[in-house]
Amino acid sequence: MQRLDYILKRMVMAIFVLISVSILTFFIARVVPSNPAAAWVGPHPTKEQIEKATLELGLDKPLYVQYQRYMQDLLSGDLGTSVRTHQPILSDIKTFLPATLELVFVGMLIAVLIGIPLGVLSGAFKGSWLDHFTRLISIAGVSMPVFLLGLLLQLLFFRQLGLLPLGARVSTEVALFHPVTPITRMYLIDSAVTGNWTAFKDASIHLILPALALATYPIALAIRMTRSTMIEVLNEKYIMAARISGIRERSVLFILALKNAIVPTLNALGLAFVYSLTGAILIEIIFSWPGLGTYVTNAVLGVDFPVIVSVTLIMTVFYIAINLILDILQAFIDPRVIIG
Repeated sequence: MQRLDYILKRMVMAIFVLISVSILTFFIARVVPSNPAAAWVGPHPTKEQIEKATLELGLDKPLYVQYQRYMQDLLSGDLGTSVRTHQPILSDIKTFLPATLELVFVGMLIAVLIGIPLGVLSGAFKGSWLDHFTRLISIAGVSMPVFLLGLLLQLLFFRQLGLLPLGARVSTEVALFHPVTPITRMYLIDSAVTGNWTAFKDASIHLILPALALATYPIALAIRMTRSTMIEVLNEKYIMAARISGIRERSVLFILALKNAIVPTLNALGLAFVYSLTGAILIEIIFSWPGLGTYVTNAVLGVDFPVIVSVTLIMTVFYIAINLILDILQAFIDPRVIIG
């Protein structure tokens, strides 16, 4: 019963935050000096065209009426229309979002597989050369700007070594002769489902550099969080008792200790996931990755406020959903958070 109350409270807070963000972004988009009607018409609009577009878009109505109409459309699944492309925003997002999600998911998978084990070992062997090495990695990962790292990786692995491609999701040859059948629009999943292993291999190779650049900050975060919590947990009496009883050190570290040390790391990685969604903008530009970052960058340059507001709301939904999932997981892993 306590868990249910805890989850309901978190859901109510999530809805409140989502409504607040929708109000804030909507009114900021209307207050910023610009003319959406002129942008809708295109270059060199006439006065008559602007007036007609103003009526069509409902910009002549009071702000509260515009917001009411906006929320009605939003609840019905209509995010509006881009003033730059004149295409439904939801349709554009369905095209661009999967590429970003694929990049972020692979980046976070790399972060989990590398960061957490290194954090465990660093905490277990505090003061050793391994500890100093992992701490150096974490400091470098937090300090290094993601765009600079992306450029350095391109210089090293493409320019100097010639091992990995410069950018894009697949090579031109694969796009022409082994095209990926769009199902989820995530190339790794779609090519695997359809048995297009040539495209799967090529897409995997193209993912390495941008995913590694995007994963650097989450890796550093996972190392630092896991290390600090592991140091605390390893001093607990039940860990000492487990070691005395002869349980293998690997089991002590990666099962008994990690179970209690993982909660803060999961929270940090959840926030890092949302950070990676926004941080992917620079990565997508550097690696010519046709994702949501490229889409919203073009929207900003074109003063396409409906797109900017919609993408902001989508990022907010991801942030809220991930935090809600983490709160629920934390409640099941560590019931003390419910009491607190």
